[in-house]
Amino acid sequence: MAITDVEIRDLQNQLAKGQFSAVSTQVNSYLAAQPEHIELLYLKAVAARYQKQYEIAKTTLEKLRDIKPDFGRALQEDGHLCRDMGAPQQALQFYKLATRANPALRASWINQAKILDKAGEKTAANQARQNAKHVGALPKKLQAALNFIHEGKVLKAEKICRHFLQKNPHNIEAMRLLAEIASRLNIYSDADFLLESAIEFEPDNIQLRLDHIKILRKRQKFARALEQAEHLYKLDEKNPIFQSQLAVEHMQTGNHETALELFDKVLKTVPRDPMTLTSKGHALKTFGHHEQAVESYQAAYRAQPAHGDAYYGLANLKTYRFTDDEITQMDAQSARGDIGFMDRVHLCFSLGKAFEDRKEFKRAFDFYQKGNDLKRLQTRYKPSDMSRELEAQIASCTSELFQKKEGLGCLAPDPIFIVGLPRAGSTLIEQILASHSQIDGTLELPNILSLAYKLRGRDPISVDGKYPKILHDLTAQQLREMGELYIEETRIHRKSAAFFIDKMPNNFRHIGLISLILPHAKIIDARRHPMACCFSGFKQLFAEGQEFTYSQSDIGHYYRDYTALMRHWDQVLPERILRVQYEDVVADIDTQVRRILTYLGLPFEASCVEFHKTKRSVRTASSEQVRQPIYTSGLEQWRHFDPWLNPLKTALGPTLETYHV
Repeated sequence: MAITDVEIRDLQNQLAKGQFSAVSTQVNSYLAAQPEHIELLYLKAVAARYQKQYEIAKTTLEKLRDIKPDFGRALQEDGHLCRDMGAPQQALQFYKLATRANPALRASWINQAKILDKAGEKTAANQARQNAKHVGALPKKLQAALNFIHEGKVLKAEKICRHFLQKNPHNIEAMRLLAEIASRLNIYSDADFLLESAIEFEPDNIQLRLDHIKILRKRQKFARALEQAEHLYKLDEKNPIFQSQLAVEHMQTGNHETALELFDKVLKTVPRDPMTLTSKGHALKTFGHHEQAVESYQAAYRAQPAHGDAYYGLANLKTYRFTDDEITQMDAQSARGDIGFMDRVHLCFSLGKAFEDRKEFKRAFDFYQKGNDLKRLQTRYKPSDMSRELEAQIASCTSELFQKKEGLGCLAPDPIFIVGLPRAGSTLIEQILASHSQIDGTLELPNILSLAYKLRGRDPISVDGKYPKILHDLTAQQLREMGELYIEETRIHRKSAAFFIDKMPNNFRHIGLISLILPHAKIIDARRHPMACCFSGFKQLFAEGQEFTYSQSDIGHYYRDYTALMRHWDQVLPERILRVQYEDVVADIDTQVRRILTYLGLPFEASCVEFHKTKRSVRTASSEQVRQPIYTSGLEQWRHFDPWLNPLKTALGPTLETYHV
């Protein structure tokens, strides 16, 4: 029988009373039936440490890290164990990891300060003390909410924060926490509103503005984010945090020269800061400065050998080949027990790329699998939820709906939507089209997804939910205003061309909405062979938003659901969508370019065929690949991994043969 919350609390109370031996006995009894229970393992480690059974504590904590690598309390316990065993520097590393995973852990801040003081690092010690003081000053309920947020109990935290705000409506910390919760639930508009309101109450609160910049960036409200970053920068132009924030916002708005100047200013103050060096590498990559990007990433890992993001920056260039020394170093860092969760993830995907380049495909697959398994620990993605969402589109978006509302909406012909799965060739199509004089390339814009979320409200995803059924009830004026708002909000990403591209792949879920609010928009479905597309997604570590890629089974089901929904759109919106097969583009680019431009009603331009010569910012994983002439070597790469892809084949089922229909 599973242990209850009441029984867990009883064990915690016994531990607090010092009954360590009794707790160990009971915990071991429970673990016989539930050997991977997080709380039980944690209690076992704590009880063992207090009894000076250090080897038992160490082994238990290692198991905990395997099961839940970002569990803050367990990392804190690792710190306590190292401290008690007389290894202060290793303890410091675990305390830092603990507060990165869960900043509510006041004991970790306090212990960091003590160790840093003894090491003579007064500035860092004072900062740790300030953080401990901040946590300690929070009302108990908000301390609990902060802890719940970082232990993944977001709905519990939300309930506490909302109840607290009802009694304390202007409490800034409660508003910040609720905004953090909204962000974790992907309700960015709520987070934006909460932080904007909090700033009105406390305009001089720096942390509020830093939080707000992060949310505005997630919403791709780059002009507003830049405003906030400039406000902070003007307060103190020598502050490296403000310089870095402003650099990132200039990068997002395409002003790469200013961004790089600001990153260099930061590096004058903190010359070996690995995060700044990595961010600078990302900026250089985005703007096509390959060699300088490589130098910046290498400088980052030299400054901090466990900084996984720097290695993944190199791997994500796609064209970079790791040296023997780099592989040895990555392997050694990935084997450490005291590195950060995302450092470990980045190292796994980087090693996968390194061994794939060396044709050691089994070793490569093992690292890709390990990286995906780690990331999957953080996701709440359920294939059944996605299936229900797409079934709801099929049920509501009927031929009758489009006939009834034909000719309504905003009649602007400007947008060209490229939809499909990530890694299906959408960046290649975008680069081809952005090479045309009448088309601007932009970004994967979130506007349609945000509108769909707003229409859905807080209804669960289901056939009976508010969205997409609400599409039947929208008036001509509402449809027109939504389309006009989309055109207006996306204007910041455009230059002077008559047309622009929105290549958010997930927009395939909302083609019905797009067709109603922008009836003259063009829609291109970028499609690729399912095995090639899905495995390419599986071995790609996406920044965010593609949680279905962390499992072969999940990504296979997603591809199958995607093709089913696209068949529906073809039926209810005949001849509205142009399907472009990646393999056809690679085989005969001239014919496919002419076919796409004919669909768009635009004249042929040779620059589209010579797309690799076009200089522009590209922010997706394919940025370096689309700066080269077209090549065929990537078409069959998945076959090297064929022995280990049976779960993907099973999930795809008959779609393996019918994907192009």
